[in-house]
Amino acid sequence: MASSGFFSRLKEGLARSKQKLTSGIAGVLTRRKLDEKALEELEEALIAADLGPAAAAKIIADFRKTRFNKDVSEEEVRAQLAEDIAAILAPVARPLELDPARKPNVILVVGVNGTGKTTTIGKLALFWKEQGLSPILVAGDTFRAAAVEQLQIWGERVGAPVIAGPPGADPAGLAFDALSKAKAEGRDVLLIDTAGRLHNKRALMEELQKIIRVLRKQDATAPHSVLLVLDATTGQNAIEQVRVFKEMVDVTGIVVTKLDGSARGGVVVALAEGFGLPLHAVGVGEKAEDLRPFDALEFARGLVEV
Repeated sequence: MASSGFFSRLKEGLARSKQKLTSGIAGVLTRRKLDEKALEELEEALIAADLGPAAAAKIIADFRKTRFNKDVSEEEVRAQLAEDIAAILAPVARPLELDPARKPNVILVVGVNGTGKTTTIGKLALFWKEQGLSPILVAGDTFRAAAVEQLQIWGERVGAPVIAGPPGADPAGLAFDALSKAKAEGRDVLLIDTAGRLHNKRALMEELQKIIRVLRKQDATAPHSVLLVLDATTGQNAIEQVRVFKEMVDVTGIVVTKLDGSARGGVVVALAEGFGLPLHAVGVGEKAEDLRPFDALEFARGLVEV
């Protein structure tokens, strides 16, 4: 459960997203009666706030069933919106849990460049280290020196070894070596950073699939999680990224970063409705404690300010 401090940061982080949504609601409710025209406008406001057509249609269907042609206040609409949004989000709000029987739990972290993959790996490593677990990190984005350096800085900070190779080294080979080391040392978790160059999708797909193939030579069940990191500021683009990465690899869960810099936090609702993938954590800042397990009700309330 997120702490009250994190909730206040989440609310601050969602301020721009909330403003986008609530100003749309306020515009609709000038007439107070929730007639057909008001419902249409409310649906448009939800879509404009990045909740997506499917989630918007589901929410409006609920309003039509319970509030049609009734006088409603803005507070009542916001309260029901928060309830409906939380209902869409609740099934996907699942923490990323490690299996204590596995040593190591192998987590492949994927996503386009710039979403915050490397930072997310560092934050997760710190989180588990603080729980007394032993992580090991792999700098698998071997073509970007900055990504390798960034991961090494996190490794030093966390006190976790980082397996890195020379520029352009084979990521699959690094992952293989890291898994050998993690097994030999009895490590709890192996976090593998990867490249995210979508302009050459075929090459990226081949690279990710090779990493998985090579890992399975040592552990037929690896990777145990494939974590897709998405940047909230990209809005509807995040939906396309899920589609693309699901084609490449079996994505098992999502982390959404940079909610604090976005007016498009509503896309989290569209992702939940569209894909139903577990949403493990959300990020609202640069600090390690700004990445926390996702809480559906807190997020819904933060989005519509209830």
